[in-house]
Amino acid sequence: MLTESLLAYAHFVAILTLVVFITSEAALCRPEWINAAVVRRLARVDIIYMVAAIAVLATGFARTYWGVKGFGWYWHQPLLHIKVTLFVIVGLISIAPTRAFIRWRKALDANGALPAEAEVRKVRKLIMVQAHIVMLIPLAAVLLARGVWAR
Repeated sequence: MLTESLLAYAHFVAILTLVVFITSEAALCRPEWINAAVVRRLARVDIIYMVAAIAVLATGFARTYWGVKGFGWYWHQPLLHIKVTLFVIVGLISIAPTRAFIRWRKALDANGALPAEAEVRKVRKLIMVQAHIVMLIPLAAVLLARGVWAR
């Protein structure tokens, strides 16, 4: 029981960290706020967001492997597959903002150029899409925990 509790705790901490840093990206990535410090901060925040996403994935897999219900039960549940699919979609969407932050930082370092307003808006929109999809994952988790659609 202690193992299950610690696995759940680690997973929750990773999820909360991911949410904090995607929220930070959304808050910082605004055309009216873009300056050199924000461009550099976005690149750092994005790295932490990526590490948090990896931690969410790792702790989630750990829960399915070492958790009370076990690997066999979890991986036969449609809601787990929905959660993983949503997570993968968020990860794929996050590639474009990550590449933009790297490009912005390189341009800033090379010649002091800040990104265009239109590009900042486009990247912010992608971040917001990610944030909204992320909010569906806990719904699937709660339903899974309550045995909805369980096989």
